[in-house]
Amino acid sequence: MSGVILATGPSGQKHTHWGETMKSRRRIGDRADESWNQRAKNQRTVQSPGVTPLAIREVAAGFQRSRVLLTAFELGIFTAVEGRQGKSSAQVARALGTDARATDRLMNALCAMGFLGKKAELFFNAPHSSQFLVEGKPDYLGGLMHTVHLWETWSTLTRAVRKGTSVVTRHVDESFTKWRNAFIAAMHDRAGKIAPTVVGMLDLSGVSRVLDVGGGSGDYSVAFARAKNGLSATVFDLPWIIPLTRKYVKNEAVLRKGDNLGKRIDFIAGDFTIDELALGSSKGSAGRRARSAKDSRLARRGYDLVFLSQIIHSNSTTENRRLMKKCVRVLNPGGQVVVQDFIMNEERTGPAQAALFALNMLVGTVEGDTYTEAEVRTWMDGAGLRKITRKDTELGTTLIIGKKI
Repeated sequence: MSGVILATGPSGQKHTHWGETMKSRRRIGDRADESWNQRAKNQRTVQSPGVTPLAIREVAAGFQRSRVLLTAFELGIFTAVEGRQGKSSAQVARALGTDARATDRLMNALCAMGFLGKKAELFFNAPHSSQFLVEGKPDYLGGLMHTVHLWETWSTLTRAVRKGTSVVTRHVDESFTKWRNAFIAAMHDRAGKIAPTVVGMLDLSGVSRVLDVGGGSGDYSVAFARAKNGLSATVFDLPWIIPLTRKYVKNEAVLRKGDNLGKRIDFIAGDFTIDELALGSSKGSAGRRARSAKDSRLARRGYDLVFLSQIIHSNSTTENRRLMKKCVRVLNPGGQVVVQDFIMNEERTGPAQAALFALNMLVGTVEGDTYTEAEVRTWMDGAGLRKITRKDTELGTTLIIGKKI
């Protein structure tokens, strides 16, 4: 969009034509207009093909559609509407405790956007809304609540650009708990679907123990355990995340009891920016599920694979350099460190998802960023990893793999 200019007059006509209708203007005005027209003509030669002022305005107003959907999701509109009989906006407003007129206008906008249908005074969920936006359904996109919270941080982008870091302050209170739960739910929504595919891209021959650093919902540890008989995994994450991790893993264990996940997935509570990555216990989960990362007495043997999925973008370059060295210290000879993240091109102009995610880190973290392949390779090489390779997934992420020789 950088090549777009708006070279039109007040009536929408080109300035050259508009100027012809102003024959009585003063000579200085004519010269100024000619100068403007020449600049506009020069600029139009680099205008992006097919990009119009209307298209620019649509991008600028895109937040309106986003906010309508997020507000409807946050209020529970789709869940309230669900059912063959349909619901009036007044019924939905009473159920949700919202204003009747405002709820009606919101639901009308959802009809215009294709999320609801309307017959007489009754509203109905569109098929996709019923499948993905109704709480309790198997395909429910509960992780969208994290996007609701991102709206708040992204609204600080201007201030963050001026300051150079996040201006958001979070306090450990009820709102923080809601944010944490929504964040892990969002990670589960995504990772639960893609983890088997990503793990399937890795060489697990010779791998019997995996350390899942910042494992969140534990979906990758579950995928590793299911990918290979006898493989055990340890999730290392913050003390206030581990209880949620255990819940998600327990739910997976109930779904497929034959996997024996309860005995094959272990947990360590710690902060990788401060603590060493404890080696864990070779006895698996028996007796001690969540432990202090500082308890070196639990160290038994190293890991064959250390997995960092969507971790490095939360850190500064210095933190990532240190983290890579910590990973290597717990890695067995012949083992591998696997980084999965949004990897930038060397010009840092794409892919688009990675470029936008860099801004997500700007508004939401102190020094987080998205990084290039060259940067990740430098950290790996500095930590002693060799035979560094790259694999691009079909999911918009990249795997960078380094081995300890």
